[in-house]
Order: sequence, then structure tokens, then C-alpha cells
Amino acid sequence: MPFSLGQRWISDTESELGLGTVVGLEGRMVTLMFPATDENRLFSRTEAPLTRVIYNPGDKIESHEGWSLTVNELEEKNELIIYHGIHTETGEQVSLRETLLNHNVRFNKPQDRLFAGQIDRLDRFGVRYQSQLLRNKLATSDLLGLQGPRVGLIPHQQWIAHEVGRRFAPRVLLADEVGLGKTIEAGLIIHQQLLTGRAERILVIVPDTLRHQWLVEMLRRFNLKFSVFDEDRCIEAYADNENPFYTEQLVICSLELLRKKKRLEQAIDADWDLMIVDEAHHLEWTEEAPSRAYRIVEALSQAVPGVLLLTATPDQLGHQSHFARLRLLDPDRFYDYDVFLEEEKSYKDVASAAEALAGGDALSTDAIAQLTSLLSEKDIGATLELIQASDADVDKQQAARDELLQDLLDRHGTGRVLYRNSRASVKGFPTRILHAHPQAIPSQYVTAARVGAMMNGHLDTAAKVKQALSPEKIYQDFESSSASWWKFDPRVDWLIEFLKTNRSKKVLIIASQAETALSLEEALRTREGIQATVFHEGMSIIERDKAGAYFAQETGGAQALICSEIGSEGRNFQFASQLVLFDLPLNPDLLEQRIGRLDRIGQNNDVEIHLPYLAGTAQECLMQWYHQGLNAFEQTCPSGHILFNEFSESLLSQLITQDETAMEELLSDTQTRYQELKTAMEQGRDKLLEINSHGGDRAAKLVQRLAERDQDTQLIGSVIRLWDIIGVEQEDCGENTIVLKTSEHMMFPTYPGLTEDGMTITFDRDVALSRDDIALITQEHPLVQTALDLITSSETGSTSVAVLKNKALPAGTIFLELIYMADASAPKASQLYRYLPPTPVRILLDKNGNNLSDNVTYEGFNKQLSAVNRHIASKLVNAYQTVLHPLFAKGEEFAQTELKLLAESARAKMTSQLTVELERLEALKAVNPNIRDEEITHLKNQMTELNGYLDDSLLQLDAVRLVLVSHA
Repeated sequence: MPFSLGQRWISDTESELGLGTVVGLEGRMVTLMFPATDENRLFSRTEAPLTRVIYNPGDKIESHEGWSLTVNELEEKNELIIYHGIHTETGEQVSLRETLLNHNVRFNKPQDRLFAGQIDRLDRFGVRYQSQLLRNKLATSDLLGLQGPRVGLIPHQQWIAHEVGRRFAPRVLLADEVGLGKTIEAGLIIHQQLLTGRAERILVIVPDTLRHQWLVEMLRRFNLKFSVFDEDRCIEAYADNENPFYTEQLVICSLELLRKKKRLEQAIDADWDLMIVDEAHHLEWTEEAPSRAYRIVEALSQAVPGVLLLTATPDQLGHQSHFARLRLLDPDRFYDYDVFLEEEKSYKDVASAAEALAGGDALSTDAIAQLTSLLSEKDIGATLELIQASDADVDKQQAARDELLQDLLDRHGTGRVLYRNSRASVKGFPTRILHAHPQAIPSQYVTAARVGAMMNGHLDTAAKVKQALSPEKIYQDFESSSASWWKFDPRVDWLIEFLKTNRSKKVLIIASQAETALSLEEALRTREGIQATVFHEGMSIIERDKAGAYFAQETGGAQALICSEIGSEGRNFQFASQLVLFDLPLNPDLLEQRIGRLDRIGQNNDVEIHLPYLAGTAQECLMQWYHQGLNAFEQTCPSGHILFNEFSESLLSQLITQDETAMEELLSDTQTRYQELKTAMEQGRDKLLEINSHGGDRAAKLVQRLAERDQDTQLIGSVIRLWDIIGVEQEDCGENTIVLKTSEHMMFPTYPGLTEDGMTITFDRDVALSRDDIALITQEHPLVQTALDLITSSETGSTSVAVLKNKALPAGTIFLELIYMADASAPKASQLYRYLPPTPVRILLDKNGNNLSDNVTYEGFNKQLSAVNRHIASKLVNAYQTVLHPLFAKGEEFAQTELKLLAESARAKMTSQLTVELERLEALKAVNPNIRDEEITHLKNQMTELNGYLDDSLLQLDAVRLVLVSHA
């Protein structure tokens, strides 16, 4: 390289140093000073990673004093360049020696980087372009927010999330029965609202016992990092903000925290976009005396635009409290309980018409009359004729039925504010089979119980029952905590024999206490060498993950997982179908939660429930009450909590006294009341509501589309190539899993989300669902989004030079490939990205300025190209500078034309979609008061704002590639 003192060069490897000046030449070495950063560098003259900076006519350059000129011509004198041109402010003719150029020059525009010799590898150009295409594809997807979470593609869950998640500030009651996935539905809605920008600040209010479960579920299933707030966390947060709730965007807290007046006032003032309240059936209300919990949520619901209430038992505290929860969502709509009751009476007629449409049979005369009356505001005659025609196209008939059904569901009932699926309306649940295994009570327990009764006579009934249900705890209290009760307890003997007999089966074991779980693991390990692992509240999240993964492992994994009561919360083990209840909880809901770890949608086998119990004890009494009174083992019991509250006094008494006659009477009364409640609940099923809640064929089609996205091998290949370019190590571990690790050759110093320990990932949803420790990778996963951001927000791949070996073209022919980004600056919440997201515009020019992009595809062109080393590439660029400058101007013209077309297309799409939605809501408003004025106002404002943003659409050159034809 010909160096001379005073010349200006830039470092190819450290462009952040700015413009360097040659200050020393000695032998084979050259010294450069970089005034902008006050750094010196010593390079070998022959292998220096440096590029000479020489501007061209038309370029605007700046002096170190701050004034600038537009270059007209260059003069070389003593191996230094002198620039002559026009002063940009005075218009005078001026000159500037290169030595006096501004030191802070950085070449971040693609054309500047190209001419400065900062040329990237060929594959990086391709990865950059593909990354921009991937971002555009995701932004324009109407499924945005649904594919990424690690959840099963269950139709009714995806349907509810799809319907609610797309709304502005949704206010909805999710009331699916136990096991149908309300938390998953809420998580999907939250995920969708965040990804689409409809919400940024979210508050989740849960019972204190569920804070950890929500934290884990949001992180593990939805990749959402919530923060748990308690009083200690609020005090710590004062260092950052006087309102602690402003220190995080995503917050989980308990209702107990908000009972404090100061915390409630801070929460109300924290500008949340969306609030979720779990276990909302605890919000008791009467017009005269609403509960404190209800008043807390009511105060927040008046300040937060979006509200989701979750409960499996909406009528648990009475129908009046159910009305009150709807009142929380829309007080203008649900203003009077008596009016609400009167309105409910009309739902049966609507449900009858909806069932007729959904059934598929020909419509009766009565059904046609009903539909005509219910949809009187529109002419449905032609649609009804199509449905009734015997020779009509089947698909068209079904589409007509779906249209009328949607109109019906839109206009009548509580379908927009209340979603409730029941097991009767959602299929796919396994059969539950109870196996009771009575065991004789050992003498050690009899003695311990006798002594305990004498010493603990002062205890209240609840404490005595707790002892009676866990005799091993009484024994431990007298024999020390290290007592080896498991050496003589017949339930342990039965368990060991059961595991030995069923070695090929995975078995989930649940006990009430962590100490019991630990003792059982010790017994299995020391007595028979059975591989088991424990899962209890004293373990960290990572330890629990490892235990769950060890249990899930097909080969070499644990045969049994022994959980304390926390094991019945928040974790699902559908790959197992054998459940051992080592003891029973004194709460029907907890029993259902235990069984629900295996009895879930997606379970492929019958759930075998094994109950070893001590005969003639409180354990047998409780088992009988659950089984004969509630049928709670083999069926879900939505009324379990009501029955427990009604019969708790008699039940607790029987668990202590075990009076046979009184027990028979208790079982008979419970059975009678159980049947009454079951009949009432069945008659009260809102068929119209269920049709709307599970989505029917529309939900099935939605799930089918999501499943097809999961099988997109092109996406998988793109993501893997992306990681290759970034430098992420990928180790194939079999079973469709890959371990990702950072390497010494990472392109970027950090990769947020990828720790030093690495991460196990899969592209297979089934694998991810079976293993809590494996991340499901889709285009929505933060690891993929971060990779795309790292590439597109940096200069990586923004310049490239390649050779096209094609003898059909004259040697020396050049092509200039330009990638522009069409965009418009707007807040994410505006939803502009749905119509004009950052969109790559590809222009391919020949030397005459003709645009060949319509005739030459990127993929076909790219396959024919070969890489060029950087030094040769730099020489080629310099040789063709005079040809390239006018081509850039020509490319800009073509790209501007494309931008106008994109903006007008986006405007037409936006106007069409939002006008249809606006007209629909305004029509619905006339017959269904569930449509809130805020939704209609929001749509009108949104259209006005979007038109303004589209008027300001911009174009920016993102990447450039010079291609030279060669026959060599």
C-alpha cells in the first residue's frame, strides 16, 4: 500500500476510531493517529486492515473546523488529495486538504461504506436481506402473537386469544371450566397485546399462593419476564422511583399487597394498559355491601383501559356476584341486576337459532322465522335460500351458515365480554380411573395417635383433622424429625411394589408435605434403588426444572417424580398417566389440581389414579366423601367448593369421630346436593355462549394454519443460518433438540437471552411441550427476534461485492443490487405495521440503469454469485466509481416509485379493513350494547392517525451489492 504522511485512512476492523492520519513511516511499519479517539495504531504496510478515504465529486465533506463543502474536483499533490468545491453556507469556491478533514467521520451509510472499502462477506449480505424479509413477514401476519408461546394448539384456547387479543383495550371475563386453560388463554392474549404494541404495561393480580405459578408460566410458556412485587420489593424500588410500580413494565402482585391504601393508590396511578385478575370468583359483591377485594379491583378497573378477569366458577358466590364482575368490565352496559336477569331470558331463543345453524341440518320453518326476527336489521333472505338449497355447493353453504352464526353471536348475548367453555362442549379429555388400595394401620401410628390425642386436646378441629390425615407427621413429632416412618408404613411398601411392577411407566406421586416427599424419595432409593426425583417448594426454579426434565427424560430418566402440594400447581406432566395420591388434601379444588396435572387436553391415555390409604382412619373417610359424595376422582366436580363449604362442619367432625351411621348420612346428603347442583349447572349452560367460546370450524382452521407455520422448514433453515453468521455454536443432541452456546467467534460482544451455560432448543412443538427445560423456537421467540435486531440494527451485510460467472454475459458487465427499506415512523400502538411494516424494496440495475428486479429473482441471482476477498472487492469498487454514482441516483428513483405504490396499497388495505370493522361495530351497537363507545372512537381516531403516518412514509438504503461478470 502506498502510504504518505498526512493521508487519511480508516480502520476496517475498528471503524469507531474515526478518521486516521498517517503520522509515521518506518521500514515496513506505518503509524496512524486517530484524533477523534486520541488513539495511535501501528500496522504492517503490506497487511494493514486499512482503507484510503477519498471522496468523489458530488460528495459533501466537512472540515475539522466544522464548515463543509460540496466537492467539484480533486487535485493530487505530493500524494495528498486537495478537494475543491462550493462552501455550503456562503456559496464561495473553497479548497480543503485531506489532512484537515473532520476526524469524526464514520461510514454508516451503505454507499459510503462501499466506497470507503468497508465491504462485508457475501453471505452476510444475504442474511441481512433475509432478516429484513423475516421481520416483514412476522409484522404482517394476522397470527402475530399466537405461534410463539410454548402451548399446545388447542382450538378453543387459540380462538379466544385470537378474538380477544386483537381488540383495543379488551375487557373480558374468561370463565372456562377447570383444566381448559384460562391461564394459557390469558397468557396468549397478553403475548399478543405486547407483540402488537396494543399494551406495554401489564399488571397481574393473583392470590398470594399463585404468584410463583404465574411467574413461572409467563416465563416458561410465553418468554415474558414478569416481576413479583411484595412489600419488600416496593420498599427497595423507592431508590428508583417514588412509585414502585413504575420501575417495571410487567408486574405480578397479590390482592393482599393492594389492601394497603398507599399501594393501591400507587397502582392506580401507574398507567397500566392491561390488568389481569385471577381467581376473580373471590370478588364478592352485593349492592349494599361490596367486599374490600371487589372495591380494590373496581378502583383499578376504572383507571386501566384493558381488564381480563379469570374464574372457573363464575357463579361461586352467587349470580349477583357474577353480574358484578361483568359490571367491572362495563358498568355502562351492566348497570342494573334486574335488567340483566330479564335480558338473560331471551338468550335461550338465540341459542336455539344458533344450534340450528351450527348443526348442519336443514333449517326448520321455526328456525328460519327465529333467525329472520333476530337479525331483522339486515336482509338475510338470499343467505337462507342458499342454506336450504339442496343442490348448492357444500362449501358455499357452510360459509353462509358461518356468516349468519357470526352475525347472531355478534349481536346477541354476552359473547364479547364473557367466554366460557365446558368439558361438555370441548372434547379431548381422557377417562379417569380410580384404584383404591386399603392398607392396615401400623401399631406405631396407633400409639402415636393415642399419645397425640392426650397431649393435643387443646387443638381446634382443623388442626386435629390435619394430624389425623397425616399420621406420619404425628409419629415424626414424637420420634424426632429423622424418624424412619417409611420403614414400616404399608403405603410405602405398596408404592415400592407398584413401581417395581410398572418399571416401564412414568409415575407422578403427590403428597401434602415437602418432608413426606423427601422421605419417600429416600425410601425408594435406599430400599430398592428406584430412580426417583423430588419437587417441592424449598427448591429453586432451576432445581425444579432439572427435576422435571429428569422425570421427562425417556431413557435414563427418573421413573417417579415425588411432589409436595406445590407439585399440583403450575406444572403439567401429560407424558405420564399414572398418578399416586400418597395422601389427600382437605380441599376439593386442590384434589382437582392434583389430578389436573395429568388430566388435561392432550393426554393420550386414561389417567390411572392410585390411592393407598390407611383403612379405618380419617383417610378412608375423606376418600369416601370425595368418591361417593362428589365423584371427584373420576369426574371433575365444579361444585366441589360449594359442597365443601356446605358440609365442612359435618365432614370435619366425621374425620375425627368416624361414626359409621353419621358418615352414611353425610354421604347421602352430599350425593343428593351434588345431583341438584349438577342438574342446575347443566340446565344453566349457555349454549349460545359455548358456541361463541370454542369457535367451532373457525377455531379448527386457525389451529391448522398455526400447525402449518410450525412445519415451515424454510424458516428453520433461515434461523440456523442466522445463528451461523452470528457465531452461535449449535450442537445437535438428537430427539429434535439443539444446544446453543456462545463462542469465541461471536460477531457481537453480547447476545441477550443466550447465557454462558447455553440453551437447549427445539423447533418441534411436541418436544417442547414434553420438556420444561427446552425452549420452543419460532419466529416470535426472543432469541430469534434478538438475532434479527442484532443484524438489522448494525452495519452487518450492508455492503458486498460478488462475481457472477456467466459466459452468456460480456465479461466486465456490472450489476448494482440495492435493498431499500420502506417505512413510516409511528408508535407501535398505532398498528401501522399491520399495513406498512418496514418493507424491503429490491432494485437490481444494469450499467445502463435498467431495473431488472421484476425479471431476476433474488434467489436465482444469489445462487450464481461467488465471493470476492475484501482487497480485490475494494479495487473493483474504486475502478467503477464513476459508473456507480449515477446508478445510485437511478436506483433511488425506482425505489421512490415502489414506495408510493406500497403506501397507497397500505392505505387502501387499512381503509378497507377498518371501515368494515367500524361499520360492523356501529351496526352491532344498535342491537348489542356490549359494544363499547371507546372501541368505535378508537377505530375512527386510528384511521385518521394512520393516514397521517402513511403521508410521511420514508425510504432508506439498507444494503448494496456490486456484482461483476467474469469468465475466469
